[in-house]
Amino acid sequence: MTSADLVLPPTDQQTPTAALLKAPGDQTLDLAISEMNVLLEQHGHVVVICPSGIGQAHERRLHAIRSVMESDRIALVKVDLPPLGVAVLVRQLRQLSVCDFSPGVVASAARLLTHYIHAGALLNSVARLDRVPVSLRTHAKSWVPGSQFAVLAGPSPQLVKIGPAVEPPGGPAFGTHLLVATGQLSSQWVQQTLAPAWKVQAVHENPLPASSPKWWGTGKLVEFASYLPDISVVYQLVSSVRREGCHWCGMELIGDRCGFCSSPLVPPENRMHSAGVLTQGAAAPPGS
Repeated sequence: MTSADLVLPPTDQQTPTAALLKAPGDQTLDLAISEMNVLLEQHGHVVVICPSGIGQAHERRLHAIRSVMESDRIALVKVDLPPLGVAVLVRQLRQLSVCDFSPGVVASAARLLTHYIHAGALLNSVARLDRVPVSLRTHAKSWVPGSQFAVLAGPSPQLVKIGPAVEPPGGPAFGTHLLVATGQLSSQWVQQTLAPAWKVQAVHENPLPASSPKWWGTGKLVEFASYLPDISVVYQLVSSVRREGCHWCGMELIGDRCGFCSSPLVPPENRMHSAGVLTQGAAAPPGS
C-alpha cells in the first residue's frame, strides 16, 4: 500500500497487514528496491494498489522499482476510488490473499470488487470537486451558505443536494456495512439518514485519510464507503467469475485484463465470458 492510513484494522486474526511502499521523499530508491526484494522473497508475489490520487513521483517510483528489478511478480493495480473506498478494497484483498486464490486472481479481483463498493462523501461545497461530474448550476448552488451535497463517486457517479424532501443517492441492493470518516464537517446525516436508507447492517467509524480533502476538493466533509463485510461472500463472488490464463505473462486472471502485466484477453471476440459483474454490471453478489 502507498499510505499507512489506508490500511484498515483487520477484521479477524487471519487478515494479514499490508506493506507500506513509501514515497520518494521518504525513502531512497536503493532502500525501496531492497525492501521490495524482501517482500518477494517472503511472499513470492506483490500486489500494489495505486490510488488514482497518488502523486506522480510516487507512481513513477513504483514503476521504476519494477523496471529495475525486471520482475514479473509485481502487480501495479491502479484504482479509481476515493481514499476510504481504497482502504476498504485493500482490506478485502488482504483477506483474499490468504484464501486459495492465485496471485493473478487476487490482483485482477481488484477491478471486480470496486463494483461492490459504494464510495462517496457528504460535502459542504462541490466548487473544487473535479473527480465526479458536476454541472455549472450545481457549482453555483454550492456557494449558497449552508448547502450540503451527497456525492457518490462509484460504482455509478451521483450527486444530490441535501434537503428535507430529497432522497439520498441510490445505494447497494445487497447487505453491507458502512464505514464513515468525519472531516471538518459536523453532521450526522450519513449515520442518521443515509445508513437507514441503504439498510446497512452496521456502521463503523474510522479516521479520515490524509488524502481525502484533496480528493474531494474540501476538508469539510464526511466520507463513507459501503462494502460486503462477509469474506465468504466476497470469496464466492470472486470464485464465480471464469478464470483465464494471460497470453502474455501466463498469470491466472479473472475479468478481461491481467492484473500483473495489464494485457487484455486476446482475441476477445472469440472468447466466451461468464455472465458476471465485469460483463453484466453490478448485480447482487452470491448469497445476498
